[in-house]
Amino acid sequence: MHSAAELTNALKTHAQKLGFVLAGACPAVEPTGISRFAEWLERGFAGEMDYLARRKEAYEHPAGVLPGAKSLLMLAFPYRTQEPRECLPGQGKISRYAWGTADYHDLIHDRLKKLADELRQWVPDAKVRGVVDSAPLLEREFAQAAGFGWQGKHTLLIHRDIGSYFFLAALLTDQELIYEDAFAADHCGTCRACLDACPTKAFPEPYVLDATKCISYLTIELRQPIPTELRPGLEEWLFGCDVCQDVCPWNERPLAKRLKAGSDELEPADDANPIDLLSFFSLDDDAFRARFRHTPLWRSKRRGILRNAALVLGNQRCREAIPALIRGLKDTEPLIRGACAWALGQILESADVSAWEDLKARQQVEEDPHVRAELAAILAGRPDQT
Repeated sequence: MHSAAELTNALKTHAQKLGFVLAGACPAVEPTGISRFAEWLERGFAGEMDYLARRKEAYEHPAGVLPGAKSLLMLAFPYRTQEPRECLPGQGKISRYAWGTADYHDLIHDRLKKLADELRQWVPDAKVRGVVDSAPLLEREFAQAAGFGWQGKHTLLIHRDIGSYFFLAALLTDQELIYEDAFAADHCGTCRACLDACPTKAFPEPYVLDATKCISYLTIELRQPIPTELRPGLEEWLFGCDVCQDVCPWNERPLAKRLKAGSDELEPADDANPIDLLSFFSLDDDAFRARFRHTPLWRSKRRGILRNAALVLGNQRCREAIPALIRGLKDTEPLIRGACAWALGQILESADVSAWEDLKARQQVEEDPHVRAELAAILAGRPDQT
């Protein structure tokens, strides 16, 4: 017979070998923040992420993920690599976690399977399931219960030594483990760096994120046109956003800056830090799939990435992008056409006669009501229409 302590130590040791930088156990109980989660949903801060509300009851206990769950082994997988490089006109920024050549879900799931196998070697009939940010589990609540750290004012989990550039994952089991003491302190103090730096003012108050204004939500989760008033706030972000983490003092700790990513596949791919935007407009569906199918950018699909690219180019007033954006005006996707129209409206001056004519020509054949509205607003503001 093994003891709970032996099983816990074996799992932690194996987790470290697999690249997890933190591992701690906590009991499978109702998360302390479940009422805050319910209130957050009621305030409409989830936006189009309807799946959160649909699975609301499942979030109330880890048994909603693994029936009979008694324990969770919480895990942290680091992804910090090189520092962001300067973004020039025609280039866009990608969140650090998505710079690599693989989707982190795949990387972590493979490791969770190996960790589950380790547990079954100790207890062959054990129930076990590994999850990473797709199951109805409040990972940050349980990570805090496992002693990792506290949820910062930007709502992300912060560890005193390694900061916040890590993915959270969990191994749920029906076995008893030895639990850590929950992390009870909050070390944000009076700091407001993350709140004040957010380009779209997505924090209505400390510790609360309005996802409908968050750049990560807008560029990844939102399937509709990004609201016009929020487009300038995207600045140069093509996919995701790191602003609230980049300004956090805890990510400047010596160990946080030295810590290596848990996999070489998280190291930046060629042309990812930053990424060229103009080339996107020559990619059809097959070419886009071939390039991004196994990376995080696939989640936004071609229409989302080209929408975002157009808006970034518009924010940059990138005149070199005019031919690519005119090509985008003829795309089969209305989402892309509308974004390209808006971007051209930001860039063009009265001297760009031919480009204005392209916009006018598109207006005459456009059937999508949203794109027609975008075109009408832009052409109404044409400089030589006074």
